[in-house]
Amino acid sequence: MTLSQLVEWAKNKDRFQTIDDYSAFCEEYLSFIFDGLQAVIVSQNENHYHFFQYREDGNFNVSRPINSNLLISVEDFQLAKQEFGYVMQHVREIKEEPRLRDLINKFIYTCQQMIGVTLDALPAGESNKARKINGDLFERYIRLILCDIGIPVHDGVVSVPVIVDNEELFKMSYQHDIIVEESGEVRAIGSVKTSSKDRIDKIFIDKFLYNRLTNKTTPHFAVFLNDVQRKGREPRFGVNTTFLTGHFKGYTVKLNPLDGVYYCDLRPNMLTDNILSSQIRSLDALLIEDIWRFIE
Repeated sequence: MTLSQLVEWAKNKDRFQTIDDYSAFCEEYLSFIFDGLQAVIVSQNENHYHFFQYREDGNFNVSRPINSNLLISVEDFQLAKQEFGYVMQHVREIKEEPRLRDLINKFIYTCQQMIGVTLDALPAGESNKARKINGDLFERYIRLILCDIGIPVHDGVVSVPVIVDNEELFKMSYQHDIIVEESGEVRAIGSVKTSSKDRIDKIFIDKFLYNRLTNKTTPHFAVFLNDVQRKGREPRFGVNTTFLTGHFKGYTVKLNPLDGVYYCDLRPNMLTDNILSSQIRSLDALLIEDIWRFIE
């Protein structure tokens, strides 16, 4: 399959309706990069991040950073796909199996990032459109995965009544990426973004306002793919973090902590900083443990 065919596929959100649709696209793209790239560039400051450079058919563009420690190769993809299907059917039974927990993060990361790097081949004038498509598809992917493991989720608007002196004065509407709802009751609310850049503040404030207005303690959680971006000039590309450590810690300590924050690609300080490591986990933790706690 050519790069132009892959780009047209990635741009068409109607072609991503099931988990298998994401897997099918990913496998085609992994086959393409085997001999379809101009170069693979290694990050100067964090060597496990790589950048794909396209040939003329991709405007010689350089992609977003790809974590080679999480990327599944085309040779290993079929087996990973089979194992991921097994994991989705037995997700509550693999708590003590580190290899399968790791597979969850690698498989979701690989499938989603291959959509993102494909869209990186678009001309510069279409970059905003590409970001919107990529973000929408990641939100859908996480919803599909949650539904597949048996969690009743949807996106949409939640209307919250504002009551003063026992009288409803008006309603406030909140748009959410994930609404976990059972028997008409909202059990948890989630935000899904490819990165936290320019978005982290709103997630904390949404929890504060929603629970204050409803007089409830509805869990709010966030799912992010990664928090790195390309920096520098060719050929000396490196990576920068887009995670706002101070904002995250400030809101956690002084406003309200979120009930879960999950990444496929964790930044190093998320593992070493006491506050961050107590609040942020890899995505497998949401599927195996925490989402069930939210609804029980």
